[in-house]
Amino acid sequence: MTDFFFYLKLGWEHIISLDALDHQLFILVLIAAYFYKDWRKILLLVTAFTIGHSVTLAFSVLDVFRLPSALVETLIPVTIMLTALDNILFREKREQLMKINYFLALVFGLIHGMGFANTARMAMAAEQNIAIPLLGFNIGLELGQITVVLIVMALLYLLSKFLKFQQKYWIIGVSFLAIILSGQMILERI
Repeated sequence: MTDFFFYLKLGWEHIISLDALDHQLFILVLIAAYFYKDWRKILLLVTAFTIGHSVTLAFSVLDVFRLPSALVETLIPVTIMLTALDNILFREKREQLMKINYFLALVFGLIHGMGFANTARMAMAAEQNIAIPLLGFNIGLELGQITVVLIVMALLYLLSKFLKFQQKYWIIGVSFLAIILSGQMILERI
């Protein structure tokens, strides 16, 4: 059970740590089109991301495939930028944007999973069975994502309740900020 909690903490830190800005930013742009009343849809969305993340993480740890680390680290901010652009382009078609975001969460989760694969491969290399480490990591990852979502939704609620901030400005503002930050990440990683 100690291994489970070790990997749960590792998954939690993968999202919550200060070094996880790229993952936090991806979650932020992914959920920007949602409002706090959409919490069920948001849970499905972050779970789709976790599933994509888990699949490539498992394949990578099992050495089924690998991509060069530098390529993956550059692709991660590209996923943020593309999701942010999608938010801007489809902001007037919220239902369509939400459907697209489920697909993006799953597919881009595959790329994000590869971003942590090298660390996970080293940590899990000594394990005979990777099921418990992967389960612990993914539960920690999901808990971390839900925490980020709760913080973002609380902020959005406060902005809309007390400042009468409209969601369309939230989507545009968050997306432009994500484009700027992910563009900077891409330049740093090239």
